Amino acid sequence: MTTHEVLHEVLHEVLHAELHEVLIIGSGFAGVAAAIQLRKAGVTDLLLLERADTLGGTWRDNHYPGCACDVPSRLYSLSFAANADWSRSYSGQAEIQAYLERVAREGRVVPLIRFNHEVTAVHWDTARAQWLVHTNRGAFSARVLVMATGALSDPVIPDLPGRDTFAGPAFHSAQWNHTVPLRGKRVAVIGTGASAIQFVPAIQPLVERLSLFQRTPPWILPRHDRAIGTLERAAYRLVPGLERLARAAVYVQHEARFLAFRHARIGRLAQRQALGHLRAHVTDPVLRAKLTPGYAIGCKRVLVSNDFYPAVTQPNVDVITTGIRTVVPEGVVDADGTLHRADVLIYGTGFRPTDPPLAPHTFGRDGRSLAEHWGGSMQAHKGTTVHGFPNLFLIPGPNVGIGHTSMLYMIESQVRHLVRAVRAIRAQGLVAVEPRAEAQAAWVADVDARMQRMVWVAGGCRSWYLDATGRNSTLWPDFTWRFRRRVQGFDANEYTLRHRADASPIAADRVAVA
Repeated sequence: MTTHEVLHEVLHEVLHAELHEVLIIGSGFAGVAAAIQLRKAGVTDLLLLERADTLGGTWRDNHYPGCACDVPSRLYSLSFAANADWSRSYSGQAEIQAYLERVAREGRVVPLIRFNHEVTAVHWDTARAQWLVHTNRGAFSARVLVMATGALSDPVIPDLPGRDTFAGPAFHSAQWNHTVPLRGKRVAVIGTGASAIQFVPAIQPLVERLSLFQRTPPWILPRHDRAIGTLERAAYRLVPGLERLARAAVYVQHEARFLAFRHARIGRLAQRQALGHLRAHVTDPVLRAKLTPGYAIGCKRVLVSNDFYPAVTQPNVDVITTGIRTVVPEGVVDADGTLHRADVLIYGTGFRPTDPPLAPHTFGRDGRSLAEHWGGSMQAHKGTTVHGFPNLFLIPGPNVGIGHTSMLYMIESQVRHLVRAVRAIRAQGLVAVEPRAEAQAAWVADVDARMQRMVWVAGGCRSWYLDATGRNSTLWPDFTWRFRRRVQGFDANEYTLRHRADASPIAADRVAVA
């Protein structure tokens, strides 16, 4: 194809792209919550693009045996969509997925979703003040773009030597192959993160042999799970304010856990509890030593489970900590040269939230991609907007993750910021808002300063919280209520505003939308 033909094709795509006021990429909790709240704010020209054939995001993709949330159901739900009918204090994947589908249906979001539309590239068109979004099924354009693709959307499979030579079925926990029978099989599991500690106990009773390859042991606390009876559910439905009160109590309880991440003395108390949990279930001193972390609790993600330790003490389970030399057709060879034969290979190796999959394919005002702008370390003003990328909102964004409570609280905080920004755009006749470089730099500097006191950077481990530069660009280093207080408003003084009648950026009008 000649240069002229390429330019003609691009121009044709730009001119014929379907235009919307707001376009949302992703239909997980963030995308659905944003769509509902924007509709409540009067935005009717709204579209969601979803690469799969159903909504749900993380809770659609992760359906491995034992998949459940490690935050209580009462708190892992949207504040504007209370659910009195949770069956357990910690819900499983199917129940969470059903809840999100119901919320989307009742919020009239489903008709706004274009399924099987995978976004391949995103470009900011300065002249038109629009985002051009390329998909596998055509182009769309939008005045405001919300990237709600999530931090746990693309699984990571380590590039192990000989990985492709394995003779049996192999899959990641986020792409579980339910057609592969595990009963009576020899199974090798690589990884002991949040997913593995849920599916290992679920499959252990089925398999003949389970070889569990552990690089670093996690800290594990007891999971205080219980069934919620019919009378209690009825009370939540019938007694005004009871469900909200219960949610508030769980929020306060979990918010207090943040103190263990900031204060070493409190962290040691949590560590003592975790060690007691380990000792209670693992009596073999050799195995217990393998499962005892050598870093401060909280440095890596703290997990909750009642059945992982009992599962790995069973006689058909081996915990291998020597590392992996290579994968061969017959199984996995550890660093000592021992072959662990396997019929099935399962990767419980998690995700890479420090490298959002669309970042290399999202091009801003100067033609450079988000990945190029970040240079290996994500940064955003208030964790949501990025200098050089007008009208782009990342939900969730850099330094918005948490390790002690519900991610949905943070998502809702960002959605409030988004709604107020859209209201400001409408009220002031703007075509673009973009965070000032100095405002973004000040926000990031403040986050980094707070981070220095946290166990995540001083706890003696290397975790997926840290990016390629060694910076923690994923977590919020403070209480979640402080994040909400600081981000829910839209202060125009922190942004460069482009008015409809002006083709060039102008200064803010000293207007704040609270």
